[in-house]
Amino acid sequence: MNIKILVATHKPYWMPEDSVYLPIHVGKEGKIDIGYQGDNTGENISKKNPHYCELTALYWAWKNLDADYIGLVHYRRYFTHKEARSVEKKRAQVLSGNEWACILQKTPVVVAGKRKYYIESNRSHYIHAHHAEGLEEMERIIRKQYPDYVISMEKVMNRTWAHMFNMFVMDRKHYDAYCEWMFDILAQIEQNVDISNYSAYEARIYGFVSELMLDIWLEKNQIPYHEQNVSFMEKQNWIKKGGKFIARKMGLCRA
Repeated sequence: MNIKILVATHKPYWMPEDSVYLPIHVGKEGKIDIGYQGDNTGENISKKNPHYCELTALYWAWKNLDADYIGLVHYRRYFTHKEARSVEKKRAQVLSGNEWACILQKTPVVVAGKRKYYIESNRSHYIHAHHAEGLEEMERIIRKQYPDYVISMEKVMNRTWAHMFNMFVMDRKHYDAYCEWMFDILAQIEQNVDISNYSAYEARIYGFVSELMLDIWLEKNQIPYHEQNVSFMEKQNWIKKGGKFIARKMGLCRA
């Protein structure tokens, strides 16, 4: 079982030693080499990283990587057994290649544990946090070109939870199918939405929209999946995060 899990990063950082993990320098085109596989070899969209975020790694793997299972984590976010307090203990909880093999023998897809919003839907949360145009254009494209996805889209948009971060591991068949569907829609959003006046954060539009596309695709195709805990590998500033949460609800920021 050939499993490769991309670790998206833009700088040197701690990486798991297990060979199942493949550190990948996202947005590498035009940047200094930091010693990791770049997302700018073969067929790629490396230059679009400021807007596509970690999706440039997914695209690179889709077009260039030979593996039976492909996944994505972030240099500061990993799938883990459980939460731990210290950074050292969190690193010890990162799943090994043998553990991944056991999990993937039982399911074709692994996703992050549910992120729950409780007081609002996925649609309202997105609109509070980001410009609405990207989400609205995604919905328009799906209604027009993928009408069999509409019921699933509405169901996901009205939920109060989602599998976020664009983190998952899939068998090759599902990975290829998802990438083909997702990148087709994102390319059309890119053509139709003007982001020239967006801030650098706001311009990460395609990375933001795609987080909800994963659940739409899973729901429509009724693909079984396993939820796995995700740990942030650094200390969280909960006061700062709470302040941003309140500001978004009051319409004061989109960060």
